[in-house]
Formats: sequence, C-alpha cells, structure tokens
Amino acid sequence: MTTTAGGALKGVKVVDLTRVLAGPLCTQMLADHGARVIKVEPPSGDETRGLGPPFDGDGNAAYFLALNRGKQAISLDLSRPEAQEVLHRLLADADVLVENFLPGTLERWGLGYEQTLAARYPRLVHCSITGFGNDGPLGGLPGYDAVLQALCGLMSINGDECSGTTRVGMPIVDHLTGYVALSSILMALLARTASGRGQRVEATLYDTALSLLLPHASNWFASKDSPRLLGSAHPNIAPYDKFRARDGELFIGILNDAQFRRLGACLGLERWLDDERFSSNSLRVVNRAALKTLIEAAIADRACEPLCEALMRSGVPAGAVNSVPQALAHAHCEHRDIVVRRSNYTGLRSPMRLLGTPGSPGVRPPGFAQDAEAILVDLGYSENDRQRLRDTGAAPGPRT
Repeated sequence: MTTTAGGALKGVKVVDLTRVLAGPLCTQMLADHGARVIKVEPPSGDETRGLGPPFDGDGNAAYFLALNRGKQAISLDLSRPEAQEVLHRLLADADVLVENFLPGTLERWGLGYEQTLAARYPRLVHCSITGFGNDGPLGGLPGYDAVLQALCGLMSINGDECSGTTRVGMPIVDHLTGYVALSSILMALLARTASGRGQRVEATLYDTALSLLLPHASNWFASKDSPRLLGSAHPNIAPYDKFRARDGELFIGILNDAQFRRLGACLGLERWLDDERFSSNSLRVVNRAALKTLIEAAIADRACEPLCEALMRSGVPAGAVNSVPQALAHAHCEHRDIVVRRSNYTGLRSPMRLLGTPGSPGVRPPGFAQDAEAILVDLGYSENDRQRLRDTGAAPGPRT
C-alpha cells in the first residue's frame, strides 16, 4: 500500500479551548493524525495540570500529560476584548473550534456560534462539549464523569452484591464523549467538502452515558425487569464471566454453542454437553451459578496463564485478569506499539490506525503558554503588542 506522510488531517487547523478530559482527548487524537492543534488555556490553566500526584519534573500532573500531546499552547483571558481579538485571528484560517465551556459562556463574551462565529467564519466546524446540552430540564448545568455514571444508570449495573453499586474505575463517559466529539467533527468536515459550509456539532456527557446502556436498556424495554448487579457477568450470555484458577483470575467469554463445546473439550468435561441445563445459551443464563461452580472446580488446580493460552488456541476467548503494569508489559502491547515514548514523556497511542495516511504521535505536552510568543508572532503581533498583551494579562506568558 502506498502511504502518505503527515497524517490524514495534515493541513487542518484546530483551535482547542477545552480543558480536563473529553475535549483534550479529542484534540490529542486530531493532533496525532496530523492536525495543527493550538491549545488555548485560561490564565488559571487547564485544571488537569494540578490533578496529582504524580507530577513530572516540570510540575505537570500525569493526568495532563496523558491528554495534550502534540499541541501548541497559549493562554488567553477571553473575558478581555484584546484576548478575544487574538482568538479571532486564530479562527481566521481555522477549520475546527472545540470548546467545553458551560452553555452561554461564549455568548456572554459575544463569541457564540449563531451569535457571531457562523457568519464571520462560514467554513468553521464548531464542536461544543457539555454535560447536558444547552436546554431542557438539565440544560446548562455542569457535569462530570462519575456524576453522569450515577445519574444515567451505569453505576446501578456496575459492581456486585458485596461492593454495591460503584462507578466504572476509569472515566468511561468522558472517554467515549471524546470519541463522539471526534466522530462528529470528522463527519462535519466531510459534509463541508460537499456544502462548503461548516456547522455546529455537539457532544454531551449525558447522551454518551445513556448510549452506554447496551444491552441493559434494550433488556428493560423488552422485559420491564430492572437490570441488577452481576459483577463481571453478562446479563444475556453465559458463561461470560470471571473465574478463579489456581494462581489468579481469568475471564472466559462464550458467545455460542460451538465455543461452549470447545470449552468442555479443552477442560476434559465433554459430559457438560449432555447436561440439559447447559444445552443452550438461554439455559446457561438461567443456570449461570451452577455453571460457574462447575467451571471453577474444573480449573482450580490449573495455572492461569497456560490455561488462557490453551483456551485461546482452541478457539475459546479467554484472558488473564491483569493489573495495569502487567497489561502494559504484555508482548502484544509492545508488538502493537501502543506505548508512546518521547524525551521526558511516556503515553498511550491513539487506537485508530490508518495504513495509507498513518498518524504519528507528536511531541510531549506543552508547558503553560509555552508557545505564546511564536503564536502571536505568527498572528502578526508586534513586539510592543505582545508585551502589552502579557502586561494586561490578556495573554499571559509562560510560567517560570
């Protein structure tokens, strides 16, 4: 296959007004695939710079470093007219604006899309990331990942009888909202090639969180039985759960009868095939507790890693329950080149791969406003104007 250097988004300019997770993750993925991303922070900085420990040698939290690779950085106090003029110069040739302000914030500054930006920059794609959207009973209110997990039912199906309801251990709503924003932006850019016009797109944590209720929402629509805590099990499939072996836990996922037969053969328990309780997935779901007891008895004396290897080689999906360090040390992680290593920086690569226009993870995340001087020069500001912007606080310089 012929490949083209620079990434699929080479030549795309993105103005990034986002902070925390969903927005910065979205724009980092855009940067990884060739877009020029200019991160605009308020004078207080992106909150994630301080969300630690751990911190790097420059005082940036690992949280911030995970989300801001490959970007240039400037700080603007957008409540000031002179800072708004800098933003307008940035937008003059921009393709995408991404922001996650509370609804109404840009309008208060005279920078709303319908209010100002659509007419002034007709080709601009404006992506708004919010908790709940602009209107409705919860419109305009702040939202955070764990709050949305609680509100939208995700916590009610995560956990077991011992733990009770609990949030998913990583910010899954924020993560997926970043991908929703990315997909929306790319669709809007594609539509622009036909229409010549940009548009406003939105991604909300609320919509994203509710979209994750698969298959639980569908089960509720069909049965009117409220989903309950199942631990690591699946409401519609069995065996699809975590099991205890001699030296650790593994997950076995059986989706059809052929896989179940292979599981029985691999464990030397072909007699299961004659047990009416396990003759179909529906019956295995009904009898999941008895089946789990039998499986754990069969693997109680077997070591986890070789058992997983044997199951996988026989066509039964299985995997050891690894810690984060174990997962990142796995040989396949190395083979897939998942870990990005730069000078004074280690992170995770964006998961999408384009073989014709491959992306390339960029330089380490920027220090606060570290590119302010270069960006302002590029925008045509004189030395006196740059100094005035610094002195007034409209565009603070790097911190020492």
